[in-house]
Amino acid sequence: MNPSTLHADALLDGAGKARPPSRDHSPAIRMPPLRFILIATSLIGLLHAYIGLRLLPALDLGGAGTAIGIFLLALCTLLIPFGLLARALQGRMNEGLASALTWAGLIAGGFASSLLVLTVVRDLLLLPAMAVLHSETFLAAVHYSAWGVPLIALCFTAIGLFNARRRPQVVLVDVRLRDLPAGLHGFTITQISDIHVGPTIRRGFLERIVDQVNALESDLIAITGDLVDGSVPELALHVEPLARLQARHGSFFVTGNHEYYSGAAAWVSELRRLGLFVLQNEHVVLRHQGQPFVLAGVTDYSAHHFDEQERSDPQAALAGAPHDAALKILLAHQPRSAVAAEAAGFHLQLSGHTHGGQFLPWNFFVRLQQPFTAGLHRLKGLWVYTSRGTGYWGPPKRLGAPAEITRLRLMPSNA
Repeated sequence: MNPSTLHADALLDGAGKARPPSRDHSPAIRMPPLRFILIATSLIGLLHAYIGLRLLPALDLGGAGTAIGIFLLALCTLLIPFGLLARALQGRMNEGLASALTWAGLIAGGFASSLLVLTVVRDLLLLPAMAVLHSETFLAAVHYSAWGVPLIALCFTAIGLFNARRRPQVVLVDVRLRDLPAGLHGFTITQISDIHVGPTIRRGFLERIVDQVNALESDLIAITGDLVDGSVPELALHVEPLARLQARHGSFFVTGNHEYYSGAAAWVSELRRLGLFVLQNEHVVLRHQGQPFVLAGVTDYSAHHFDEQERSDPQAALAGAPHDAALKILLAHQPRSAVAAEAAGFHLQLSGHTHGGQFLPWNFFVRLQQPFTAGLHRLKGLWVYTSRGTGYWGPPKRLGAPAEITRLRLMPSNA
């Protein structure tokens, strides 16, 4: 089935009419004001000062060693903003230099994150140790733990970089659905999400993902948002491999919050040009082995902050769909769409956004914003699968939350 030919007939908005092209209210990417850069750099410097004060005296490096340590912390402080300004730097300096500074800044940011967390953990552990250990033993613990923090942070950064840049693992998931029609038994969906093509993820990375996805020979491909971090002129060449995606019923896409940072309307047009369905609070009715089912998609949960007319609405996405459809699937970038999706009557929601936390310890904090961090969960009558993401955002680092390409198989429930 060719998405480009089906789109005109099958994509419906809440009124059952063909949906007009969305307006682009995404802000243009420009260099942040100097005040913001100075404040961010100052804050990073204060955090590094804390790290230096807690570790350098305990390392007993002598004058020269301490000076080197201070220099390295200062260098890290200066590099990190280049990672934060990665998109703003594009086109403002030599491409090779911009790329090198971006990589250095993002890796430094990942290292500093682990360094800060480990320094805080060390301090918390030393407090009770001071009360129970003899003075000589405690001083030894202070010294050796000070060495352990940067060494462990370096290991975490190196392992995280390797994990982020290697081929994503394929995760096989069976979703058991009550009253699933026989024609849909074994129906397969390959989901990719949160690739973040941009400063450090380029065409070659996406080509490898497309090859992996096509090798799975699934019935349908779902891309659940945050595909890009940059504008169409910047990244069209690097996103082009998506045109090679192959599935029996086509490839479907919904916007994530990063599409709105990057010019959502332009990306919707570009992805449709490449042959993908883009579902914006709308649905299609597909037929597999004679059995019809509904596939719907919503705009990102935060889309109304950019354009009120694009407010995410699972109920509107189902308007005009057959009421007796035995299977209703929703693609929604953020897991917190699940409450509205369950109320609308969907049976399965596929989401991303969380990256599974991406690297320790942030995976423990995702639940403060999202109901689900990763994997398959149940919300009343709705199954929700949350992908850990196929790429990464910010620091090229994955630790405790490996990237994934998900192959979901629909199976009948025995209960």
